[in-house]
Amino acid sequence: MDVAIFSAKQYDRRFLTAANQSSFHKLAFLEPRLSQETVNLAAGSKAACAFVNDDISAPVLQVLSDLGVRLVALRCAGFNNVDLNAAARLGIVIARVPAYSPNAVAEHAVALMLTLNRKTHRAFNRIREGNFALDGLLGYNMAGKTVGVIGTGRIGLTAARILTGFGCRVIASDPAPNTDCVKLGVHYLPLDEVIGQADIITLHCPLTPETRHLINAGTIARMKPGIMLINTSRGAVIDTQAIIQGLKTGQIGQLGLDVYEEEADLFFEDLSERAIRDDLFARLITFPNVLITGHQGFFTAEAMSAIAATTIGNITAFETDGRPLHPVSVERLASHSGTASAT
Repeated sequence: MDVAIFSAKQYDRRFLTAANQSSFHKLAFLEPRLSQETVNLAAGSKAACAFVNDDISAPVLQVLSDLGVRLVALRCAGFNNVDLNAAARLGIVIARVPAYSPNAVAEHAVALMLTLNRKTHRAFNRIREGNFALDGLLGYNMAGKTVGVIGTGRIGLTAARILTGFGCRVIASDPAPNTDCVKLGVHYLPLDEVIGQADIITLHCPLTPETRHLINAGTIARMKPGIMLINTSRGAVIDTQAIIQGLKTGQIGQLGLDVYEEEADLFFEDLSERAIRDDLFARLITFPNVLITGHQGFFTAEAMSAIAATTIGNITAFETDGRPLHPVSVERLASHSGTASAT
């Protein structure tokens, strides 16, 4: 099958080519993101492969349909950027990668916690300048701290397992409690209680209408002063303006982000020779207690191999019997709405 792969980087080419060795699909690697301006690059393909920040809205899907594309294979778990109703109407099948490496994202979330707490990023720069002073680098023991995990799917469960290993008291919020978390000793509480009790909050929930701006001015006001907040889920789970205000007042003591509300115009690109035009993002990076990475939580060799294998598997299954291994439907969107779980 001819496949147009959008938002393709060198690493996508490497892992997808390796996964495709026994499947023999014709892969066309396209660097531009999928959008209304670039969608015609899929001409001649029966499938399009898209990533987390690609535009898979109704107008894009209409053009894909006109071009003869019958499958959109997402090489990510989330599908909030897809108009599933339009896809169903047009007869385009959507597939995704529901789970690749929960360890990759969970470990990255904990890495953000440890870096912010012990300030190793600041210490690294100081030592390179010959400054061995410890002033300003004071941290605290993770053992004994209360960590709130919001969303206890595969990633949230893995994060909870790591944090309990540190000796943290882990509390969680999720409409569907995970029995594996309970076995770890995780205590499930209402969201407001988790927000009010936690010293550290880590977000592992999907982006749905119910979770959009879940962290806002109201929820921030109910947190402990000086809270550490970590987000490796989806950017729009956090209200960026509210976060900036919380940082200015000191209500938020430390912030670690691997995702950002308007990341589509920033992440995965080298913008080092350009000015950052996003004023909110530019303000965020001025705070010394903010650590931002560019959506790299998933980026391990193991995760990339799993993503590529599942993506090629979806394409092969669709070519064989018209149904990918992991389809996404309108019914799936309905069942996904309202839950805090994430894969």
